[in-house]
Amino acid sequence: MYSMQGIVRKGANNVITQFEKFGYVANSLANLNTRGYKSVSFEQMLNEDGYLTGAIRTDYEQGSIQITSNPYDVAINGTGFIPVVSPDGEVAYTRDGAFKQGKNGYLVTSDDWVVGEGIIIPANCYKFEIKPNGEVYSYDTANTQPKKLGTIPLVRFPSQENLEQAGMNKLRATADSGEPILVKNHKCFCQNNLENSNTDVYSATSEMLRLNASLLASTRMMKVVDDMYNKAINIRE
Repeated sequence: MYSMQGIVRKGANNVITQFEKFGYVANSLANLNTRGYKSVSFEQMLNEDGYLTGAIRTDYEQGSIQITSNPYDVAINGTGFIPVVSPDGEVAYTRDGAFKQGKNGYLVTSDDWVVGEGIIIPANCYKFEIKPNGEVYSYDTANTQPKKLGTIPLVRFPSQENLEQAGMNKLRATADSGEPILVKNHKCFCQNNLENSNTDVYSATSEMLRLNASLLASTRMMKVVDDMYNKAINIRE
């Protein structure tokens, strides 16, 4: 048997857990149009004491690939991530291949993180090519032969489920994810393409509606229990 206080505590805990899940579902919907975004969910579990708990899970399923007109755009068709380096030297990993030519000609992300170990695009480059294996070439007006500029690396992790969200559609390695492993002899890159978010708008919207109804029911129940508790106190007095 639970006391009134115990029921209220349990109800409050469960409402907070539901609100947390609501936030993750809302965030996935907000990133519906974010390139390469992987939806994050909060899976609820009921423990032996009747309290709701949960675990964060990222869905790494492939998103659809969309053709673009930007030669700097590249999609990953398959598993893996592209290492990027911030202006401060922080290393993160992304599947958002919406790249551009940044300062000093470097190939960078939309928020100016350098791609890989640094690929410099010549000023006289009139054709830019990314091979499926990540090798990058430029063609200039003075030379019809392509010049290799470098290679966009592709890495995988022993346990990608344990990567940590780093914000701005990037991930960080953790002790549990393991160190990145360079993928060799692959053909995963698709130039002039971008990967779309893998958020399922229909299931996410349905889950939002279900959670909203559940939260309303939980808060009403808490109010009823709270009213009963207050009445019991008044009777004792």
